[in-house]
Amino acid sequence: MPMSILIADDHPLFRDALRRAVRQRFPDAAIHEAEDVRSLLALIEAHPQADLLLMDLNMPGAQGFSALVHVRATWPILPVLVISAQDDPALMRRAVLHGASGFISKSASIADIGGALAAVLDGDTWLPPGVEAGDQGLDPEEQQLAARIAELTPQQYRVLGMLCQGLLNKQIAWELQVSEATIKAHMTAILRKLGAHSRTQAALLAGRLALDGRGNVATVGDEG
Repeated sequence: MPMSILIADDHPLFRDALRRAVRQRFPDAAIHEAEDVRSLLALIEAHPQADLLLMDLNMPGAQGFSALVHVRATWPILPVLVISAQDDPALMRRAVLHGASGFISKSASIADIGGALAAVLDGDTWLPPGVEAGDQGLDPEEQQLAARIAELTPQQYRVLGMLCQGLLNKQIAWELQVSEATIKAHMTAILRKLGAHSRTQAALLAGRLALDGRGNVATVGDEG
């Protein structure tokens, strides 16, 4: 079977650049694309045997590192190569600590992207030249929160993402084509797994995995 590579990025031009980089290195690869976290989760479910995921940390629904954490926990055999416009070495090291197999800057050349693809597919960790992985772990609070996010099912993670966007239960139910009672049940499970007492607190907790460490979420109201 041909190699299968997933690309998740909300910018069509950069998806095109990644597609060209993949084609240049692996001409026969089957490429599948997503533009946000919701479509990414559906894409992985449709292609569970994919060889590699190229994922933007800033696409809609990502909530910083939370999408990376969720994907790595739910599909642990799928290597993830993070792509981002941010070039901060500390951010790159955090991505690796959260389970990424490598980190590509969006300013990287096609040749460098191809080299990163080959390295990760060979089982190595790839970081830009001059960036060391480091020997310090994650902040204990961030590590604990990531572990809680990792416990969410794919549907619960979808619900959490929509909650962080400020959607009400009935809006989430409409988007996911399920009953509002089902969303309430998911919300109860999400609050329990995150150790949160309200929708607002759950959104704030998810926001703590933001790339800048601050976490900006939409205004979230609590429902009965």
